[in-house]
Amino acid sequence: MKRDEVFAQGPAQAAGFEFSKEVADVFDDMLLRSVPLYSEQQRMIQEISKAFWLPGTAVYDLGCSTATAMISLARDLPDARFVGYDNSHPMIEHARANLRESSFENRVELRYADLNGSLGEMPLTNASIVIMSWTLQFVRPLNRDNLLRHIYDSLAENGVLIVADKVLTNSSPMNRFFIDFYYDYKRRNGYSDLEISRKREALENALIPYRIDENLVMFRRNGFEIAETFFQWYNFAGFLCVKRSDTSTGRGERSRGE
Repeated sequence: MKRDEVFAQGPAQAAGFEFSKEVADVFDDMLLRSVPLYSEQQRMIQEISKAFWLPGTAVYDLGCSTATAMISLARDLPDARFVGYDNSHPMIEHARANLRESSFENRVELRYADLNGSLGEMPLTNASIVIMSWTLQFVRPLNRDNLLRHIYDSLAENGVLIVADKVLTNSSPMNRFFIDFYYDYKRRNGYSDLEISRKREALENALIPYRIDENLVMFRRNGFEIAETFFQWYNFAGFLCVKRSDTSTGRGERSRGE
């Protein structure tokens, strides 16, 4: 795994953060060192997906990057069909290489799509699981409602949307407090203050997080009858959103009745 030194040398990326070939080459290391409890979050996403996947349906990963999540899920769901969308050609190329190496290239389909573009070019046919890991935060706010409604309308009954994202707090001082803890976490993982500063500046206009309550309202506004958090670490959170017309009983009660 190539070490992430994108922001360590050379001029700062004045044009803003991009999922370029340089980023794609080190993206797996970037995630491991930049996303708190990354492996545990991936495990939780796998666990939830296994619990909610419906036989005969497909699993979609929007912003699939290097296909890490789909490769892990493909081992756990041998009968599922997988489709990954990404708007970075270098990421898709890395994903193809990872799929070949893991021998899952025949089970996972990769497609190019811009989540800020035409949703008609991103069909989610026969979906029961849609995953967005640190992706929704890069979708322009004006486009998020349309994207979420498209996902909701495409999901099968009892299908789920799983989202992991950065979040804001309800208090500006507390938000600063959590971000300082996050930067300490990055320093512990070997990032310098220069790297942290340069990446923060590059992401400033590209990554726009919402508060937890804003996210939950947005999910419910776009149809999801159930929307809850399943994870939080300071300024990172995971959301589970369920498409379900009957919300009178919990999933466990439904399962016992089947």
